Amino acid sequence: MQALQQYIDLYKEHHEVIDKHSARVLNALRPEALRCIESCELPTTKHEDYQHTDLVAMYAPDYGLNITRIELPTQPQEAFRCDVPNLSTQLYFLVGDNFYRNNRNKELPDGVLVGSLRDMAEAHPELVARCYGKIADMSKDVTVALNTLLAQDGFFLYIPKGVVLDKPIQLVNIIGGGVSMMHNRRILVVAEEGAQAKLLVCDHSEEDGITQLISQVTEIWAGKGAVVDYYSLEENATCVQRISSTYVHQEADSNVLVNGITLRNGTTRDNYHIALEGEGAEAQLCGMAIADGDKRVDVYTHIDHSKAHCNSNELFKYVLDDNAIGSFAGRILVREGSQKTEAYQSNKNLCASTTAHMYTKPQLEIYADDVKCSHGATVGQLDQQALFYMRTRGISESEARMLLQFAFMSDVIENVRLDALKDRLRQLVEKRFRGELSQCQQCAMRTQKQ
Repeated sequence: MQALQQYIDLYKEHHEVIDKHSARVLNALRPEALRCIESCELPTTKHEDYQHTDLVAMYAPDYGLNITRIELPTQPQEAFRCDVPNLSTQLYFLVGDNFYRNNRNKELPDGVLVGSLRDMAEAHPELVARCYGKIADMSKDVTVALNTLLAQDGFFLYIPKGVVLDKPIQLVNIIGGGVSMMHNRRILVVAEEGAQAKLLVCDHSEEDGITQLISQVTEIWAGKGAVVDYYSLEENATCVQRISSTYVHQEADSNVLVNGITLRNGTTRDNYHIALEGEGAEAQLCGMAIADGDKRVDVYTHIDHSKAHCNSNELFKYVLDDNAIGSFAGRILVREGSQKTEAYQSNKNLCASTTAHMYTKPQLEIYADDVKCSHGATVGQLDQQALFYMRTRGISESEARMLLQFAFMSDVIENVRLDALKDRLRQLVEKRFRGELSQCQQCAMRTQKQ
């Protein structure tokens, strides 16, 4: 409880300042969040779903918080150049957990809202209040409650009924500044009936040796017949610890793709919760992680089928080297009455060294009898026969290993529904396996110290 107590004390002492620099819709949930935190504790490694992630150790340091919303003296428009060829996006930034308001984008279709969650909650309180905090369940996850207690800003995307966004929306989260900080940010995406949108969220941080903690909660509402793609690309420094929870609510005939990719990190815990709550809904949940050194990547997924005639397809892959540790726990729940469900789950892992460790636990819980469901997991090493064959053809061992690892990850990349992003990911993954990826070459992020 001590790790949480410092944040409880901070909130009680400074709640007026926190509320002043946020919006009433966000502030309205803080008392409930505080009650949730005071009534429970952070799960320890003895907890079934957190055996390989020490949340107590992650939250224990006395991080700084930017509760007065000081704007860091940075120009992300000038510092960040995304080198994704042919990927034309509407580009937005979060610096730390502050929305950067000097964005330069072309006009969006009528009714589309994009920008600061705080600003949108003030300008459109009824719209934001209808969805904010409604599917991210604080009572079941204390990290979500803590984020709700302290988050003051974030990103909001609203697509009205029948509107199709031709250009993807890209949100770049920039972490830096030379000070140990805890960053609490929220992302809220609302796609009304028949709306279509693609959102790419990129995490970038400097390798400055200063510990940063990122707490992120994403809520995605997909209305009837809506199509939403959500891509998360993590390229964080080794000193960054990230806890990210993504919640998806799907109505009838909606189609949602969630793809989480970790290329560089320190310690990562990703939670995915998808609820298919309308007949004919389809969900595709994919992810990949490449980790070496002493990095840790821990993924938990929960897909809830509560209606008939819904489909879900889940695929996660890891490549671990050196002393890296990976963990995957996936659960598919098919509720009573959810007939004609099709749900598939696969976790495949490659340990490129004898000291890397992978823990996997796929799970199915089915209460309907007319369904097609499967789950499975594999953990293995590089195919030595294939490696030997390639070397006899004049390919060096390092190049052969890279090619085999790249081929192993290819089907996750193929699930990307943006051709330009798919091509760029192939390049980034290849660079990562070659050891050449320190950060996007065109990202010259610099934030001056206060």
